[in-house]
Amino acid sequence: MDEAEDRESTLSAMRANPPDLITLDLQLEAEDGLDIARTIRAASQVPIIMVTGRGDVVDRVVGLELGADDYITKPFHVREVLARVRTVLRRQGGQAPPPPETATTAVVETSDSPAFTFDGLRIVPDRFELYDRAGDLCDLTSGDFKLLNVFLENAKRVMSRDRLMDLTGGTEWSPLDRTIDNQVARLRKKIERDPGDPKLIKTVRGVGYSFACDVSRVQGNASPKSA
Repeated sequence: MDEAEDRESTLSAMRANPPDLITLDLQLEAEDGLDIARTIRAASQVPIIMVTGRGDVVDRVVGLELGADDYITKPFHVREVLARVRTVLRRQGGQAPPPPETATTAVVETSDSPAFTFDGLRIVPDRFELYDRAGDLCDLTSGDFKLLNVFLENAKRVMSRDRLMDLTGGTEWSPLDRTIDNQVARLRKKIERDPGDPKLIKTVRGVGYSFACDVSRVQGNASPKSA
């Protein structure tokens, strides 16, 4: 693994040892991380995962438009980083590196990691993996996972928008902020059988949302296809 602190050292490291993937912190002291992302993308199609602050919505949007493949929001857990790296490499057709032999990643890889099923879907929270009804891995962002986990942990409860913002690590917001509504709409497209007529995430008018589906815990973290 190589590290670089500015544009020139990044390009030099890429020439000396072409990477399989780059994690790029956009909050650099000397240079604009977005400019570096633009330079990297102009020179290479290497996958880029941006590291951003909680409130850097504009930076995330611009970074994705520049060609970044995903983003991770600070503060983050090493499990999230490993999961996002594996997902991006899988999507790119590359070979995801095996996790380092540490106590932390041993927890990620253990076959005893909890998994949950609901409406034919299966989620392994420790690995940030969601399998669809056909047993295929879904492409969810870290934000999607955070919101889905909150719903699963509070199934059948009515959750206000401000409560959802708090539990998903949201920043200051106003009653007119549509962040949660947009996130719910995006998540519905990925888990509902018919996003236009949602049965899992129900809207509670004037309050917020409720996850209306039964959730069951199962043992093991294998894909449903391999079960």
